[in-house]
Formats: sequence, C-alpha cells, structure tokens
Amino acid sequence: MKAKRGNHSKVSRKSQKWKDVRGKRCRPPIEPSDLQSSPVMASVIKEHQETTRKKPAVKRLKTKAKPVAVSKSVANGAMELDSDESREWKEYSQTVQANGVRTPSASKDAQTCRLDGNSLHHCAARDDQRKHAVLVMQQGQTLCFRGKCFLTCLYGRVEVMGFTIEEGQQSYPLFSPASHSPLTVRAEDGCRDAEDHRSDAEDILNNYLSPASRKKLLKKVLPNSAIILLEPMETPLTRFLSSFSELGGLFNPPMAELMSAILDTPLNGLGMVPLPDDIEGLKVSPSCQESLDAVVGACRGNMDGSAVVLVYGARNVGKSTYIRVLINTLLNHTTGVDYLEADLGQTEFTPAGCLSLLTVRDPLLGPPFTHQRAPDHMVYYGQSTCESDMILYMESIKSLWRKRSPTRETPVVINTMGWVKGFGLQLLVDLLRFLPVSHVVQISHDGVGQCPDLTPDFLRTANGVQTHPPAQTALEEFTESHSPPQSYVHLSVNNQYQGAGCQIRTRLQRSNELRDMALLAYLSQLQSADPGPVRPLHSLTPYQVAHTAVALGVLHFEVAPSDMLYAANAGVVGLCCMADKVTSNGRPVLLSRPPVCPCVGLGVLRGIDMARGLYFVLTPLDPALLRKVNCLLLGTTTLPSYVLTTQEGVEGDPPYVTSDYSFELTGAGKLRVFKGLQRPSQMVTH
Repeated sequence: MKAKRGNHSKVSRKSQKWKDVRGKRCRPPIEPSDLQSSPVMASVIKEHQETTRKKPAVKRLKTKAKPVAVSKSVANGAMELDSDESREWKEYSQTVQANGVRTPSASKDAQTCRLDGNSLHHCAARDDQRKHAVLVMQQGQTLCFRGKCFLTCLYGRVEVMGFTIEEGQQSYPLFSPASHSPLTVRAEDGCRDAEDHRSDAEDILNNYLSPASRKKLLKKVLPNSAIILLEPMETPLTRFLSSFSELGGLFNPPMAELMSAILDTPLNGLGMVPLPDDIEGLKVSPSCQESLDAVVGACRGNMDGSAVVLVYGARNVGKSTYIRVLINTLLNHTTGVDYLEADLGQTEFTPAGCLSLLTVRDPLLGPPFTHQRAPDHMVYYGQSTCESDMILYMESIKSLWRKRSPTRETPVVINTMGWVKGFGLQLLVDLLRFLPVSHVVQISHDGVGQCPDLTPDFLRTANGVQTHPPAQTALEEFTESHSPPQSYVHLSVNNQYQGAGCQIRTRLQRSNELRDMALLAYLSQLQSADPGPVRPLHSLTPYQVAHTAVALGVLHFEVAPSDMLYAANAGVVGLCCMADKVTSNGRPVLLSRPPVCPCVGLGVLRGIDMARGLYFVLTPLDPALLRKVNCLLLGTTTLPSYVLTTQEGVEGDPPYVTSDYSFELTGAGKLRVFKGLQRPSQMVTH
C-alpha cells in the first residue's frame, strides 16, 4: 500500500499512507472585532479553550447521598419494597441532593421560583469590561434560557439536566438551542456554614465585580444560596453552524418564545436570553424521577456485576432526553458511564448511521450535535434505519458488545431505535436476549406506550428476528462470556413535557435536520480553534491516499463496478479497518460485499484523481489513526444540500451540483428538499 506525496515523484513509507497537509489549514490570527457572532474577547475564548483541553478531575460531591435500599425484582419485572424499605426510599428521594435531579415536589416549587426580569435586575450583575455576569440564586430558584454560555459555580451548587455542579469545579459549556427544550439551571442547597457564608461570598465576589455591584449582590447571599459565573461562549462548532443561513437563529429563541422572552437583563449580551415562567423547560415527571432513583439505587447497591439499562420507546417520546438526564445523574456518583448506541437515526455522540460503544465521563449539557466525540469502538452501518439489513444490524451490535470486558463494573446505558412495531419490536426482543440487561425503561407519553411492556414474562414467549423461545440454545456461542440474567426490572416512565409524542412541525426540530446538524458538528472539528472567520469545507486541504492502498465498498445497494467511483464522489464515507490485507493489481480495489469491521471516523470523499490514482478525503481524524484505515465504506449519509449549493468563492457552476441532468440515467435526479409538508393521514381535523 503506497501513497504519493509532495511532487509525486517519490514513494513514501507505508506508515505515511495518509499525507498530512494540515499545516495549510492554519490562518493568521485576527482581531476579536472581526468575529461574526456575539462580541467575545479573544482572551476569554482562549482561556476556556485551554480549560476544555484539560481532562477534568474526577467529580466528587461534598455531600454524600444516604444509602438506598436495593429493590427486589419479581417474576413479572415489577418492583416490590417492604414497609421499612418503602419509607427509607421515599425519604431518600426527597432529601438526596447528590443525584441533582428534582423531585416531584421540587419541580412544583421550581415552577413558582423561576427568575423573571425584575428578579434578575436585583440578583445579577454584569462586568462589561471582562464580559461576564454573576448571578445569585436562592435554593429552589430556576433560570430557564435560550442560547449558549459557560457556567462556573463559584459558591454553593446548582443542577442542570440531572448533573450537579459545585464550587471548585471546572467551567461547563451549556447549550440551549431552538432545536430542543430550553435548559434550566436550578439552585440546590449548598449546606454552607451560616457563620462563614458572608465572608466567603464577599471574597468570591471581589474577584469578579466592581464594588457597587458587589455590594448589591452581597445582600442577596444566604447560607443555602448559589453564586454562578456566566460567560459568553464561541467555539469552532458554534461559528461553523452559524455560518449557514439555514441554521440562522439556532441559538436564539424561536418566534413563539421571542415575543415573551426577557430581553432587558444583566444576562443579555452574553449569548443567552432568559425565558419567563409561561415557557416550559424540561419537566421531570414523578415516574421519571422514580426510575432515576431506582437505577441509582441499584448502582449503589450490592447487585452482581454492573447495571445495564436498556431504554426503549416510540419516536418523539423523549428517549434521548431521558438518557442524557440518566447519564448525568449517574455521573454524580461514578467517574464514567458506558454507552451503547443502537439507534441509527438519532445518534448521541456520532453522525447518523453509526453504531458505537464509548465511556462518557463528562456531563451532557446540550443536544447531541453539541457533544460529538470519538467512540472507543464504532461500526459504520451507513443508514439511518436498519430495515434493509436487520441481520447486519444485529451482528454489528454483537461485535460492539464483545469489545466490552465482562468484568467491568461501570454502569451501561443502551439507546434503542424508535421502531417499536413489527420487526422493530422483534429486534428489541433480540437485544434483550443478547445483552445482560438488568433494567428496562419504557418511555411513553400520556400513558400510551405504542408497544407492549417488555417484561420478563413477555420475553419468555416472544419471537425475535434471530431468536425464538426458548432462547438459550440459540445463544450459546454469544453468551459464553456474557450470560444474560434470568430476570430484570421493568420500569415505566410517562413523559409529561410539552410536545411529547406529537408530530414535529417546527423548523430545526425535524429528524432530518437534527441528523444534518450532527454531521456538520462532526465536520466542525476541521475548523481552527483560534477565533476567526469560518473556512468553508471546499477551501480546506484534504488528505490524499492511493487507490491501491484502500478498498472501496458500497453498503446496502448493488452498484456496478464501473459506476462505484461516480457514486462515491462527494459522498460521506466511513473510514474503516478491515482485518484482511488490501491487494491490488494497480487499479482501484472495489468490494462486492463489505464486511462488518471497526470504523475510526467519517470523511468526505471530495475528489478522485484517476490519472494519478488518488482519493482526496476531508476528515478531522488524526494522522496516526488514518494510517490504520484500509477501507472506505459508502452509505446513504450525505452532506446537507445547502453545503453543496452555497459554496462561496467558487467561480462558475459549483462543484458536484448541476442543472443539466437526465432522468434516464440511473441514480440521476434533483436534490431532495424537505418542506415539512404533512401527509393526509397526519393532518388533524376538527
């Protein structure tokens, strides 16, 4: 496997198969005034970028949670507690602060304690020179907002999406875009000594505010108060997404919220807009809280092995939101949570079409496109649904699970697809038989689950795609080192937040738009970390690799070898590592049936040079990983159409786009534009 480099007159070593030309991507620094988004000082940006590069210390809460009684599982998967355990469980759910998730009673109080415009003028102060604001919150008060910012807890503790942030910890980025429910910051009891709280607060405020502002806020500080520092945030991700007009207003309140948003407070101008109490944020229902307490109690108990939690439910019922809250809650008690991605359409940490396994160590304080990261193990399936090849889907899931050591004690959270009927239900049955699940969480809305309760009793008689009862004989090979338990706990969660279970009609909230944002967020890693203008994808310098060094395959479709290179040009490809060595007779290596193999990331095949025998691939991966890649897999994942049609600085017709085509050619056609029109069956009649 050889690749040409430089003037193409010399042949590099095998380890230099992928040519690194990233040096050409660097650009001279610019002044902060040149930023196209909200005014942010370059020094503040660099300081936070340095902070985020450092691996955070292990999070330990000062106030430990009291022991929790371990629940007992019975034959039908329901939970039973004796009277003493029941009283202790209720006491724990009302008093524990370590999990950072509000109880039902606290949720009611929080709704009446939302900080409004008048309150923010009295309990917040802004330093215009240093571009930050300080906010004093009392226990139970909440701040619901749109936008983005860095949050640092200076005094006491606050909770965001189940994660508790204490003083002394690092700054955390908060993302509250219009595509998802607004974030809510809630003040918790900091358990501060009443005698020392005033002097401690005064020392803290001295570092961030002028004397006049400091004096005003000091009067508001109580022993159980929380003081937070809010700073503007501008990252390569936010700059890159904001450069597309189709994503304009992503971090601004939608029009329905803008009419009642609080626009005149000390927090405005920092990239965040507070919302009044008539706009509902994330609402944790009583059943949701009970399920969170049950999983946390099991993890803190003496159960054998690690807790393995599988979450399932129909589309648009809040599975992803629940999983983020669950992971954040668990991170209050442990240093990491293993995550198995089995949802191809709405992935959490990767672009769509990827199945992955990774360990989450940092809280998830935003939607999926704000925390794209490299998994520990990944398989590129190449489609947002598995209907075309369910066997390949299951084999990919099993290959990922085999990568996890059976002796790990880290809790596991498994995300599943919203396909819960027909074959989708049978795939869930297979997953429950293949994986050693300890807890199954069913997400529904208004009490309507749209699928059967997957209790252990149901599983004993259900048929799967690959398995049939009894399942033991069919799974001997796979469960040799991963034996599933005899039973598990089935928990039902009824989400009650606004819009649960409804057909999505709002701009930036449709599933195809969320997939586009996840892919663009992944490609935003190609942008420089220094503040400056965004460089479009077609202006970046790609890697180059020889046709003979890597194999090319197409997933899920039969493509003639003569047309395969045409199909792959300008496509999104999975960068994979086959076990077999690639051999070539001097021509491109084409795979007739791509295997299930590890994938290290994605790239854009932005050009093919047949004369020199080179592929040109644009990817944010490190060159050390690229040297292991010997296979490019093409799926149905594509770049958003507006990326191709709005290529600035290009003279003449933009590359990859033409108006001169013929429908008689196989595969030819117009770019698909989603207009959000409803089918007659989805229209509501009155």
